Amino acid sequence: MTLDSRLRSIESFLPLRTRPVRASRSPCPSRPDPKSPGRASGRSPPWAPVPDRYCPSVPRRLRPLVGLHVVLLAVGGVVLLLEPPTKGWAVLALLVSYAAGLMWTARHSGRRDLVELAGFLLLVSVFQVLPDWVLAEVIGTLRFPDTGGPRVDDTISLSMALMWVPPLFMALALAGLRPARSGLFAGVIFLGAEILAPVLELWEPVGDTTRVLGVAVYVLPPEVALGWAAAVAFTATRRRSWGLQVAAALAVSTFYLGALVLSYFVVDVAAWRVTW
Repeated sequence: MTLDSRLRSIESFLPLRTRPVRASRSPCPSRPDPKSPGRASGRSPPWAPVPDRYCPSVPRRLRPLVGLHVVLLAVGGVVLLLEPPTKGWAVLALLVSYAAGLMWTARHSGRRDLVELAGFLLLVSVFQVLPDWVLAEVIGTLRFPDTGGPRVDDTISLSMALMWVPPLFMALALAGLRPARSGLFAGVIFLGAEILAPVLELWEPVGDTTRVLGVAVYVLPPEVALGWAAAVAFTATRRRSWGLQVAAALAVSTFYLGALVLSYFVVDVAAWRVTW
């Protein structure tokens, strides 16, 4: 008789409550029954299963979506090391592939909200060309180096029409579409992007602006506001008509542009003097 069989025979004679608990083969044990003994007193008996919240894991259907962003970061790191004009074309191809992959993985996840979010942020990202264009052409505080590929009015790279999708999608998805959290996550993600962008020759601040770590300070509050506005606009129009969603996406970019101009004035233009 093996040791395991001996233990089983001994275990069969033990009372139920004194039998040793065998580890569950499931990576996430089932949630405890609220009617089980010990619940009324607020204490769980030693044989009660572990609650689900103690066993976090990524659902299988969401793994391709997570993998897509890992691949984006890995491939993006290689693409950004290329030399112009190959670099500009490669960035555009990467972003187009990411947008297509995002829609596919979102549908594969079975989460309708993620599919709708991806579609809405694609609209927002296209309209985000306008604020960037104003900063570069009118206000003169932003420059987009020519690294190859198509450009709008020889001022801004066409790839910027898709550049906003990855950070906004990550920020809003991680925040669970909560507006305040979306703004916070967007601020953190965009701060990292603003630090790296000049080094990677994506964009760079120019002109007489206040800067910290090479980042123009005036852009940071509007980028937090952008995350908040995108979450609010999406949740308000996600089940509405396509035309209304387009209008909401344009409204988000218009709001962002207004926030940029106001922040630039407050931080870098206003002298804050009172004359008599």
